[in-house]
Amino acid sequence: MVAYARMEKLILIDGTGLIFRGFYAIPPYFKNKEGVQTNAVFGFTSIILSILEQYKPTHMGIAFDVRGKTFRHEAYTEYKATRVAAPDELYSQIPLCKEIVDAFEIPKFELEGYEADDVIATIVKKVGSRQGLQTLIATGDFDLFQLVTDRASILYPTKGFRGAEIMDREKIFEKYGIFPEQVCDYKALAGDSSDNIPGVRGIGPKGAKKLLDDFQTLEKIYENIDAINGATKTKLEDSKENAFMSKRLCILDEDSPVPFDIEACRVHEFNAARVREDFVKLNFNSLLRRLEVLYPEVRGAEKQKPAPQEEKQASLF
Repeated sequence: MVAYARMEKLILIDGTGLIFRGFYAIPPYFKNKEGVQTNAVFGFTSIILSILEQYKPTHMGIAFDVRGKTFRHEAYTEYKATRVAAPDELYSQIPLCKEIVDAFEIPKFELEGYEADDVIATIVKKVGSRQGLQTLIATGDFDLFQLVTDRASILYPTKGFRGAEIMDREKIFEKYGIFPEQVCDYKALAGDSSDNIPGVRGIGPKGAKKLLDDFQTLEKIYENIDAINGATKTKLEDSKENAFMSKRLCILDEDSPVPFDIEACRVHEFNAARVREDFVKLNFNSLLRRLEVLYPEVRGAEKQKPAPQEEKQASLF
């Protein structure tokens, strides 16, 4: 009998996206004893715990955006120009989220001039040929769906932050009517108001899906433009430049210069006392109970951080 090695599992977390998701999904009255708003941190931390509880990854990494312009702003100065700035109450919680990540000793990935999506895309490409490794991308960002292959799937958080749906190629088509490799073609046609990507003026989601059903890609649509009639043809001709520019903006950079070592992402012991201290400081009582069930070592850790040689450890896996 052949003994097959157990499949390893890398979970890449869209840190910035999930922080925003937590901020707008969790009521703003979540505060610690000092009155610091913590709703985004609570939602973000709850997702991390759910991932650890349910999926038990062998490797983990979390990517964050770096504030400032990216190469997409250089290509299109109006990129994200219509997006309303997030409130200070959200940005003030990002350092607290990163403290949680550091407490669990999960590697962080950030790169100036690139979005977290590009960083994740680069890592997915780098691990794509590694045998016996399954990749899950924890995100609610539609752009990252373009990375789905037979080796990588989306871990889409559900309402309440206690579960997630694994989205593979077939499920994405079932839910959205397009395949992962058509995500950027779709946005090239329908546009994206949240990122201020123009697309083709006058063509919406329904029209974009119909065109992709018929021609599969943006390039093939324009190669067969004479087979398209009426107003749709006129709209495509009038917005051709915008359509191709929109597609370029959507395509993630899989070759960003982000340093990455898969073995550095292997889950390992973390400082149980430090994690407990952070949860207590944030008044995350319900999350602390979940953490103690998952890692009994945390329950026995002193609330005050002990001397280094006395620190109790807990393992992420």
